[in-house]
Amino acid sequence: MNIKHFHKAASLDDAYERVNKSRHHAIIAGGAWMKFSSRELEEVIDLSDLGLDAIEETKNEVIIGSMTTLHAIETSEILQALFNGILPEAAAQIVGVGLRNVLTIGGSIIGKYGFSDLLGPLLCMDAQLNFHQAGKMSLEAFLDAKSSINDVLVSVHIPKQNGKGYFKKVRKTALDFAVLNIAITKTTDQFKIALGSRPARAILAMDAMAVLNGYESLDNKQIENAAKIAADATTFGDNHRASKAYRKELAYVYVRRGLFMLNKEAS
Repeated sequence: MNIKHFHKAASLDDAYERVNKSRHHAIIAGGAWMKFSSRELEEVIDLSDLGLDAIEETKNEVIIGSMTTLHAIETSEILQALFNGILPEAAAQIVGVGLRNVLTIGGSIIGKYGFSDLLGPLLCMDAQLNFHQAGKMSLEAFLDAKSSINDVLVSVHIPKQNGKGYFKKVRKTALDFAVLNIAITKTTDQFKIALGSRPARAILAMDAMAVLNGYESLDNKQIENAAKIAADATTFGDNHRASKAYRKELAYVYVRRGLFMLNKEAS
């Protein structure tokens, strides 16, 4: 990637105005994944002086500033209290701590990266994104949007819910990208299942969720059936890390294990 000019935003309005001046302008968050791009950028806009790096909680939600690093997420006691700490657990398994001190949650979301380990847990936690001009929208709607959003992501909002969570990342080595990642959450009678690094970006396993929701506890047959549906109804692909057949088998195995674990904790 070639960058001609670096601009430190003085305000959210300043950042929004600069990023919308040209399609060759972009916001830089941590910037670690941008280096893989071959884009030619006239200007990058840095948000590091805008105080967007805090994790706060209100009565009803946890608010994560878009410039919050993955290491801050990994070590947050506030986030550890949500769904067995599946978001900190996912963050802790991303490369090394040096890069986790650079990578941000905003950059991880805006890029819609297929290899992201955060998107699955965030989808299962009903995360909402707060943009400077567009306001709030669900993470699911953002990921499904075909057109890009030329706006400034201010914060990520996670509603407080009583529930348990499960996260599994399958990888070849400790510092490698995932072959597949699986996130599952359970509230009283609602399950959410997300599969990521397929190698495409994370999506919810809606068909599997439909057969589970409404039950406070499951029997073995329901769990087996849901795991099979999650694997069969999800599209997987081949790349140098794994075949689609292997990813499909991993999905079945680990969705089943996650459901068994959460069902056991609920009983």
